[in-house]
Amino acid sequence: MLSRVAEELSKGGGTVVLLHGNADPDALASAYAVQRSFPEVSIWVPGGLDRVAKVLSEELSIETSMDSSSLPRARLLVLDTSGPEQVPEGIDFSDAIVVDHHTRNAKWDSTTLYYCDDGKSSCSEIVYELLKLAKKDLPREVAMALMLGIITDTGFFKYARPAALVAFAELMSTHSLQMDEVVSLVDLETDVSEKISQLRGAQRLRYWKVGDHIVAISQGSAFEASVCKAIIMLGADIVFVGSQRGDNFRVSARATQAMVRKGVHLGKLLGSVGSETSNGGGGHPGAAGITGVGDVEAILNISAEHAMKFLKRLDSSGDR
Repeated sequence: MLSRVAEELSKGGGTVVLLHGNADPDALASAYAVQRSFPEVSIWVPGGLDRVAKVLSEELSIETSMDSSSLPRARLLVLDTSGPEQVPEGIDFSDAIVVDHHTRNAKWDSTTLYYCDDGKSSCSEIVYELLKLAKKDLPREVAMALMLGIITDTGFFKYARPAALVAFAELMSTHSLQMDEVVSLVDLETDVSEKISQLRGAQRLRYWKVGDHIVAISQGSAFEASVCKAIIMLGADIVFVGSQRGDNFRVSARATQAMVRKGVHLGKLLGSVGSETSNGGGGHPGAAGITGVGDVEAILNISAEHAMKFLKRLDSSGDR
């Protein structure tokens, strides 16, 4: 099916690549690689870029647009987006092509082409595979971007699968790139506002002990993923951090690798919460998210309840 994606992108008429809100380096790198490899490609980021992706955009002069009115009418390619709820409402996806690496989402099944490989640690790996199938020569800066996408989405290889390491090594050796060239792009000092969010998240956290494991929840107004990581560092095994913006909420979740090895899959867990609450959730075993309309505190409590049920089953089975 990936070869069919390559065939479609090679046709005339142009392509608009759509990325999820607060797009990360993996999403932007994937889009940039497509933009540099196929004709007439524009990158649409209606929800903007995250801090590291902005640095990548500036360093490599990647052109993006937040406003769809400035974009041409063209085929739609959705990259690194686990569900339609991660992008603005009102978009017609019936003729869209979707390429993703999160847990498979039935909401994308009505699109023209839906390629999902949740065995990949990053979308950049899939796009690299796509470009090899299309026999595209990668410029050095595209290789660097894809390496950055891989390294950030695997938590500096902490969560990497073998395929991610192979792809990274291939890109590195083929283009004579050094590790420090890539790492220097993402080695950013945490700014004060992010530090304050982490501290406030710690102040507001609630937790439950189930056997030898701890589930925690907290609320904030920004940097949910960063607050999750901070609370994991404090000792939680599974954590959910949410924010409320009017009627809308956003929740990020993280689990330790020890929990993932014991069977935790946060993408499936939040997918279930999304189905229960008519919202959209998904992601990876150790990192996931859910967005939608509703009360964030209620969503956090439901998510924690799901996690605790899993831990109770784990505890009763004796697998600690």
